[in-house]
Amino acid sequence: MRRRRPSPAWAVGLAALALLAMLGRADAETLLRTRLNADIRSTDPGTNRDANTDGVIGHVVEGLVAFRDDTSIGPMLADSWAVSNEGKTYTFRLRQGVKFHNGATMTADDVVWSLKRWLDPATQWRCLSEFGATGIARIEKIEAPDPQTVAITLDQPTALFLPTLARPDCGQTAIIHRDSVAPDGKWIAPVGTGPFKLAEWKRGQYVDIVRFEGYVSRSEPRTGYTGAKDVKVDRVRFNVIPDSSAAKAGLLSGSLDVILSLSIPDLEELKSRPEVQLSITPALGLTGILFQTKDPLLKDVRIRRAIALSIDTAQIADAVMMGTARPNNSALPLGSPFYSEAQSHGYAQNIAEAKKLLLEAGYRGQPIKMITNKRYSYVFDASVLVQAMAQSAGINIELEVMDWAAQLDRYNRGDYQSMAFTYSARLDPSLSFEMLTGPKATQPRKVWDNPEAQEMLRQSMMIDDTAKRQALFDEMHRRFIADVPMIVLFNGAELTALRTGIKGYAGWLYPQPRFWGVTVE
Repeated sequence: MRRRRPSPAWAVGLAALALLAMLGRADAETLLRTRLNADIRSTDPGTNRDANTDGVIGHVVEGLVAFRDDTSIGPMLADSWAVSNEGKTYTFRLRQGVKFHNGATMTADDVVWSLKRWLDPATQWRCLSEFGATGIARIEKIEAPDPQTVAITLDQPTALFLPTLARPDCGQTAIIHRDSVAPDGKWIAPVGTGPFKLAEWKRGQYVDIVRFEGYVSRSEPRTGYTGAKDVKVDRVRFNVIPDSSAAKAGLLSGSLDVILSLSIPDLEELKSRPEVQLSITPALGLTGILFQTKDPLLKDVRIRRAIALSIDTAQIADAVMMGTARPNNSALPLGSPFYSEAQSHGYAQNIAEAKKLLLEAGYRGQPIKMITNKRYSYVFDASVLVQAMAQSAGINIELEVMDWAAQLDRYNRGDYQSMAFTYSARLDPSLSFEMLTGPKATQPRKVWDNPEAQEMLRQSMMIDDTAKRQALFDEMHRRFIADVPMIVLFNGAELTALRTGIKGYAGWLYPQPRFWGVTVE
């Protein structure tokens, strides 16, 4: 007799969800069911984390400040702040009456304790290096002049202090209660101030968060990770379902309410289903073609420019993203408040000019290897179109398909001739340029090794004057387009599918869910 193979955990969980959907809920609890494509890494924000971890724990914890929808910085646990001492001291006035999930009232002492914990190397906080000797600024002092005030003094001014505190990948520099850790400092679970509390994490199956009844929402409209966080469901269950087909089946059967980060093929399949609604939001991610400027062939800027002039970025963006994204040749995403008229000037297809540049450079059809991957369909599809368009100018591009992990390794080592690649969102323009700009000798993953650009980048991180920063970013863009260290093709889109009974969901530029303000009908 043949033994049946056990079903994977996600399949068992999905079957259980379907059964619950058929039988109905036994109580009055309002449950919102969504999907994770992989389990979270931990519950400790900003340390052992990934994007899924950030998305879940972002409902549980909060920091002093947070990003708004337009990527500007707004108040969260701090009601206001003042900058003094020539831009080096930030004095935060805290909100009154904020409660931790254990019922304790947040004071300045809790803020000081939390911030010092993040700065302890033993915590392994993701943003620790930003405040170290080689970071944007070193934190010299953290003081509490009174129970509602916290003052932080830096060794030098920087425009990136508040944006760094707000970074979701750094756990929003969350203010947590001491009960989150054991007496020896070992992490237990987040006792935060967010609108949801962590209820249960069943590894490999689901993470449950529940409404925090003691939460007092801010009064401003919901925007980014700040503003009103009115919770209208009792529980959100993040089901771990790696297989996209299983997730789609769950959505169509009614055992899932929301699927985040759809692929383009999934979007096309679901758009005609009457029981499904789609949320399509421009995002800050960046997809493009990288060039190794130290390569014997591609070190010639004329060849790199010829490739840029051989392609039609608008056609690529439309074909690959099915109309959900617009073309953009700038390192700054379209949604950035610093995306100016200068950023709109990029490359226009000009086959005749491309051929002229190739002739001047002595290019004779030598093959150019381009690494790509199929994990992200839009990356692979874009590389195929670039290959075909470049061929019309006589450029011989050969595609090499790798798995994502192998491609990342090659990217980090700078071991490629050219590469189709995608970057995750950066919420500050300096960070958008920083992920591309730097010395290859010490940071081989960087694509733009231009000392003058590095100096402008450093200045943009130091000054807080909007007009002066804008001028720097505009000049960096002009030089970026002239140097052609890569061809930015388009920014992405956050694609979410929801059952029609889900109301109030809103995507935003940063591709993370927000389940406050959402109802289940």
